[in-house]
Amino acid sequence: MMLRCLLLLAIFFLTGPTTHGGESRPMVPAVFLFGDSLVDVGNNDYFLTVVKANFPPYGRDFKNQVATGRFGNGKLLSDIIAEKVGFTGSPPPYLGMRASGQNLMTGANFASAGSGYYDPTALEFKVIPLSQQLEYFKEYKSKLTVVAGNSQSHAIISGALYIISAGSNDFGPNYYINPLLFKTLTVDQFADLIVSIFSNTVTQLHGMGARRIGVFSLPPLGCFPLAITVFGHGRGGCVSRLNRGSQIYNKKLNIAVNTLSRQYHDLKIAVLDIYTPLYNIANSPRSQGFIEARRSCCATGTIETSVFLCNPLSIGTCPNATSYVYWDVAHPSEKTNQLIVDSFLVELGSLAA
Repeated sequence: MMLRCLLLLAIFFLTGPTTHGGESRPMVPAVFLFGDSLVDVGNNDYFLTVVKANFPPYGRDFKNQVATGRFGNGKLLSDIIAEKVGFTGSPPPYLGMRASGQNLMTGANFASAGSGYYDPTALEFKVIPLSQQLEYFKEYKSKLTVVAGNSQSHAIISGALYIISAGSNDFGPNYYINPLLFKTLTVDQFADLIVSIFSNTVTQLHGMGARRIGVFSLPPLGCFPLAITVFGHGRGGCVSRLNRGSQIYNKKLNIAVNTLSRQYHDLKIAVLDIYTPLYNIANSPRSQGFIEARRSCCATGTIETSVFLCNPLSIGTCPNATSYVYWDVAHPSEKTNQLIVDSFLVELGSLAA
C-alpha cells in the first residue's frame, strides 16, 4: 500500500497540475506563507530594517536578475513549493502593491526575514513578528471577501496550502547569543516554549479556516557557514551542539504535529523536513554536484549576510552559485533549495491532494 501511494504521488508530480478545459489548474486554489527569510519574497522592502536583500548581488540568478528582497541568488523554498503545486512562483509579498485585487485570489506571502515564533526575536531586528503576520492574514481575509464574495472566499481559504517557516532565528541569532535566554533556559526548555507557540499558531490558523498546513523543521543550524565561523571558530565541520539543539526541537515539533492532527480531524498537517536533506548535502556536497559547503558564495563566505558585507561592494563573490550549498552565510543557494523541496514532495503531495 505504501509503495502504491508513493508511485501515485510520483505520477502526480511528474504530470504536474491538473487540466480543465485545456488550461492548467493548480492543485490548490491558493498558497499562504508565514515566517522568516527562507520564504520571505520581499515584505521587508517596505519598512525600515537592516534585514533586507533588495540589492545586488541578491537575486542575480532570479528572473531578470532583479533583487526582489529574496535572501538568495534565485528562487526560494516558497517559490519552488508554489511551482510544485501549479503556480508560477510564490504569491506576492503582502505589503507590496501587487497584493491587491485579483492577485489576492491565489494567496499572499506574509513572511518577514529575521522573524520567528518568539515575538522578541522579530522585535530585536525590527521586522514583522509572527503574531502580526497572523493579523495581516485576518486583514487579507476581509479584502478577499470583497474581491471574491463569501462563498468563493471560503473555498479559497479552506482549500489553500499554508506553509510556516520559523524557528531558526529564535535559536540562531537569539537563544544561542542571548544570555538572558541561554542562562535561564536549557535548550530543551526553550524548544518547549517555541513549540508551544507553534501549536498556538496552528490553532489560530485553523480557527481562521486553514485546513492544509506544512511546517518546516529546523535546519541543521550548526552546518551554516556563519555558525561554523562564530561557534566553531572557523573549524571545518558542523557545530554539533547547535545541530543537537535542532534535533531536540524537531523531535518536539513532530510530537506536536501528531497531537494537532488528532485534535483537529479536518486538518491535514505535516512536518516538511529540511534538516535531513540539508545536513546530508552539507556533509557530502560532491554527491550532489557541489564543491563548497563550509563557505558561502557571497564575498568571503564566512560572515556576510544582508547589508552586513553581502552587498554591491562585496569582494570575492563566487561566479557560479550552483557550486555552493549556501548563497550567503545564513541562506541556501537556489540549487540547494530545489533539492530540499524535492526531498519532501511526498508530504507536499499529501497536503495538496
